Amino acid sequence: MALIVVTGLSGAGKSIAINALEDMGYYCVDNLPPKFLVSFADLYGMSESNREKKIATVVDIRGMSMFGDFFQAMEDLKHKRYPYRILFLDADTQTLIGRYKYTRRRHPLMEDDNLSLEQAIAKERDFMKPTRDRADYIVDTSALKPMQLREKIVSLVGERPEEQTMVIRTVSFGFTKEGLPSDADLVFDVRCLPNPYYVDELKTHTGLEQCIRDYVMGFEESKEYFRRITEMITYLLPYYRREGKSELVVAFGCTGGRHRSVCFAEQFAEYMREQGCRVLVSHQELEK
Repeated sequence: MALIVVTGLSGAGKSIAINALEDMGYYCVDNLPPKFLVSFADLYGMSESNREKKIATVVDIRGMSMFGDFFQAMEDLKHKRYPYRILFLDADTQTLIGRYKYTRRRHPLMEDDNLSLEQAIAKERDFMKPTRDRADYIVDTSALKPMQLREKIVSLVGERPEEQTMVIRTVSFGFTKEGLPSDADLVFDVRCLPNPYYVDELKTHTGLEQCIRDYVMGFEESKEYFRRITEMITYLLPYYRREGKSELVVAFGCTGGRHRSVCFAEQFAEYMREQGCRVLVSHQELEK
């Protein structure tokens, strides 16, 4: 039996995550009080026919008065040797505010505590920090569309061969806009490379287009930078795998996040796929 506990900030995409798990064959329960986790696992794992099945549940701030039971429940699961993983969904404050305004929903903490939306998010973030620190997977959904989040959930907890396959996620971003992705493991600053923005016929294009890639990668410093990055990451991958890391997030940043960073993210993704790696790509500034 495999148990996935989905938790995280309100508005970060837990409903999408639990729906993705259900599509993957998990038996899912939403908003289960933490103290019932062990009973739920006992009930579902009681018969021989259920031993190999998969279950998932959402545990979040809606059960705040009972959330103190969460860590005890995790210890009880461990004591009974029930395997479980914690999937924590996060997002930056401005993204969460935007989502609440779009859906016109109220944050669970606003009514009881008479807080503003921003204050409620800050309070929830502080309250959930110990859970985030214990999570097996942390997914920042700030720049992810629903379909991208579903794909990411599948890549993280989907069925794998006996030897675990690491997912490499490559991200482009703009230093002057959203800033560093909060879940990045490795960050490479490509602002030092020639900038096509200052070429009149190129400035309106993006790094997804061949004209930008030809320009950026046409310089020796770009080629050498790329070579050294790929050599270093190729060298490090076996050590990350040995550590048990399931996902490596490699981020490339430039000033606006539309030219050099996108070009390098795409080039790197192509290179790693050629090496037989499983790769996901996202571009923060192009996907808004």
